[in-house]
Amino acid sequence: MDIGSLQQVVSYQSMQQLKIKRLLQISGSTLSGLLLALVFASGGVKLIILAGCVMLVLSAILAFYQHPLSSAYILLWSMTLMLTALAFYSGGIRDLAVLGFPGVLVFAAILGDLSLFVSLLTAILLSCCALVSLDIYGWYHPHIPKTAWNSLVYVAVILSVSGFSVYLLSRDLHRLMKALQQENIRVHDSQAELIRLTQHDALTGLPNRTTAEPMFKQLLGECQQRGERLVLLFLDLDYFKPVNDALGHSAGDLLLQQLADRLRNELAPRDYICRFGGDEFLLLLPGIVTDAEVIARAERILLQTSQHFQLMQTQVEISGSLGISVVPRDGVDFAPLLKRADMAMFQAKTSGRNIWRFYDEVMDKANVDKFNLLQKLRVALKEQQFQLYYQPKINLQTGLIDSAEALVRWPQADGSFIAPQDFIGLCEESGLINELGYWVLVEACKACRRWQLHGYPDMTIAVNLSFVQFRDGLLEAKVQQALREAQLPAAALELELTESLLIGEGDNISRQLAQLGGLGVSFAIDDFGTGYSNLGYLRRFNATTLKIDKSFIHSLCMSDRDEPLVHAIIQMGHSLGLKIVAEGVEDAATLERLKLLGCDSAQGYYWSKPVAEAEFLKLLASRRQ
Repeated sequence: MDIGSLQQVVSYQSMQQLKIKRLLQISGSTLSGLLLALVFASGGVKLIILAGCVMLVLSAILAFYQHPLSSAYILLWSMTLMLTALAFYSGGIRDLAVLGFPGVLVFAAILGDLSLFVSLLTAILLSCCALVSLDIYGWYHPHIPKTAWNSLVYVAVILSVSGFSVYLLSRDLHRLMKALQQENIRVHDSQAELIRLTQHDALTGLPNRTTAEPMFKQLLGECQQRGERLVLLFLDLDYFKPVNDALGHSAGDLLLQQLADRLRNELAPRDYICRFGGDEFLLLLPGIVTDAEVIARAERILLQTSQHFQLMQTQVEISGSLGISVVPRDGVDFAPLLKRADMAMFQAKTSGRNIWRFYDEVMDKANVDKFNLLQKLRVALKEQQFQLYYQPKINLQTGLIDSAEALVRWPQADGSFIAPQDFIGLCEESGLINELGYWVLVEACKACRRWQLHGYPDMTIAVNLSFVQFRDGLLEAKVQQALREAQLPAAALELELTESLLIGEGDNISRQLAQLGGLGVSFAIDDFGTGYSNLGYLRRFNATTLKIDKSFIHSLCMSDRDEPLVHAIIQMGHSLGLKIVAEGVEDAATLERLKLLGCDSAQGYYWSKPVAEAEFLKLLASRRQ
């Protein structure tokens, strides 16, 4: 049972107990009055009153044993019948007993139910009609007793009992009205507090995002009347997640509270600020005249985010990135302006963080282009528009092609190609790389198997992996499936991993690499030397091949600075039992220098750019001859 239902049950029980109490009080007071009247009564009146006393006792007993409705029926019907009998016995419609009928109806309306009230009202009206009719037609002759002290007693009893009972019931009504009034006040206060809570952030006390658009419209109207500009600042904290991860969410909450206090102090009287999301804040600044003023305000806000925070016993420093859109220059509608401030904030992050950026139309175009390209990507995946090209790897000792790197290409209807650097990043960002990567893996394995069956049994294939492909934990199963479909031995597959993937590896990537190694596939470290090169991961992940980045190879014969580095990499790799592959070889001089330095294999435009499979097979045959 919920709290509301429980409160209803308690309220009902309280009302029932109050009704029982009033029934006992009214029965008792009425019985006392009748006993007093009994002293002065005689003859038939005495018998009628005595019968009424008996019924009142029965009513009180029913009330005492928690039967309030039955008690009310007995009490009020007995009173009605007793008063009617007294009127018939004595003065008819002009008898004092008729004074008691209104009290009976009041009690019926409050203590009984609708059927009791209607039945009693009907019975009383019929009784009155009967008394009048019988008197008019002479079938009944009422006896009007002479006025005596007992008449005063009867009147006093009827008025006292009725007055006492009505007083009790009216007092209950007053209490009920007062309680309802207090409840109404409490509900009104609760609703006001609920509205306040729905419009304010519980952690910082700032308005929340639900208030942003209405406040924007209000400020926009004021600015348009005054001919002013309205500026939107969208602030997102840099490196906030590590605070939560390292110090806990309570520390992150404390940081947000401190920052909210600082930002409040930066507000002018008409300015508005809200906590828009987790670590995002939106500021509306009306009345700013020039961009120079906007920049000054933006830099003061960024200064507040970059000053250290005292989080319990730890000093923490973070920063913020700020995007700016301006009314009317960038529009007048809230949603587009917010989107543009958000894009400017993202540009600030990609430009190095802890800086501000104004919205520029170029950002919007880039966003639209990105969206359109993403839609094309989805269609291309569904229709399998991609192709695999292969760049041969040359064994520098034999001059033969012993492997190839599979590279995805996206041809267009006009014969052009969309470059991999234009869509691979978007695939990673959107998650489509999982589907594309699996397709590349399957097609590359099938191609390698075809080459082996065409008379090149020692050929191997290298496939690049993205860090996104490790996220769902299914990479091992996908590699197994690709090898199974192609019927390719695991030893013929080499997976190329970037340094950045290995440096940032967590338990999830480490576990999956171990599983892949257990299948028998080999690993190559791609673009070695461009990141924070670390010898530890070379052994930890059982790498078999080290690929020297082409940026070192291109200048090998033009600068004496890179040759010692390339030589050192080759020597180090050999000492660790690794095969060394040089990328980006474009001339004979570089090839000869690599041979002298002891490099094992190489690839580059000196031999061939990446080509379609048919062309690659021709290269295989020509090198073998």
